[in-house]
Amino acid sequence: MRRRAALGCLGAALACPAILRAQTLPELRDSAAALDQLHSLIVWRGGTEVLAERFGGPGLDRVANVKSVSKTLLSLLVGIAAQRELLSVEDRVLPLLGRGPAGDARDAITVADLLSLRGGLASTSGPNYGAWVSSPNWVEYVLNQPLESEPGGRFIYSTGATHLLGAALSRAAEADLLTLARRWLGAPLGIDFAPWVADPQGNYLGGNDMALSPRDLGRVARMCLNRGEWQGRQVIDPAWFDRAWQPRARSPWSGDGYGYGWFLTRLGGTPVHYARGYGGQVMAVMPRIDTALVITSDPTRPARSGGYFGDLRDLMGRVAAA
Repeated sequence: MRRRAALGCLGAALACPAILRAQTLPELRDSAAALDQLHSLIVWRGGTEVLAERFGGPGLDRVANVKSVSKTLLSLLVGIAAQRELLSVEDRVLPLLGRGPAGDARDAITVADLLSLRGGLASTSGPNYGAWVSSPNWVEYVLNQPLESEPGGRFIYSTGATHLLGAALSRAAEADLLTLARRWLGAPLGIDFAPWVADPQGNYLGGNDMALSPRDLGRVARMCLNRGEWQGRQVIDPAWFDRAWQPRARSPWSGDGYGYGWFLTRLGGTPVHYARGYGGQVMAVMPRIDTALVITSDPTRPARSGGYFGDLRDLMGRVAAA
């Protein structure tokens, strides 16, 4: 009950940004601190930062592991590659990886299938993650997983799928993911991406463990809120967001929709497009109310839909309704 009451205080405070900044911030800080996994919370509305608080962790301007928020960042890179005609969402993945035909449904897997986590291959996330990242060739390991669905069929959450996508993108763009992230997002937004883990072949992990500060992630969120525009520069084609925010699958755990790297839901009657990472890392945009938010949390502790992530959904719902 203490956590729910804390979130109620937060929603009331956000209803008036000026009061939040001048009068309510001490109370808000104490209430939000009740969420003991929470590291940082930043909220923008109407282009104004109305809240920026650190509750734990390294701080607002220090690098944080954003975990599977990386899947959404990878989707943005694919969108940029598509507008540069380096690849298409309709492209088959095996040729992009320089592979010959597999002789089965693997041959039909497309970029769009991997973006929407409908590649059909068995998951390498959850209990299967350790064996995968201990293997000598991560791409080969994923491609050798059994087919559990036809490509383009049901949602199968798997970081292995997004790793295939990252490797295919790197090969198409002739640059590794760190270089692409720094060149295509970092340079125009004025942010930095710290190096993250790579597989034994040197492919940066696609879809997990990207590292950037909460404030830098906030710049990405605000650019997405503005449909790819940042300070007068169109970083990503606005049409990409029409495609990325179209529901193509549904999470069996949360019931939320899933597009091209984004979870899609409604909170407080407001459409919310969000990225989610292990432990409670969140980047969310609410175009209808011109709002973006970033949350970082302890990346070593789980955040299940019925537990801490449920608290974060309540938090986002309060913001959406404010």
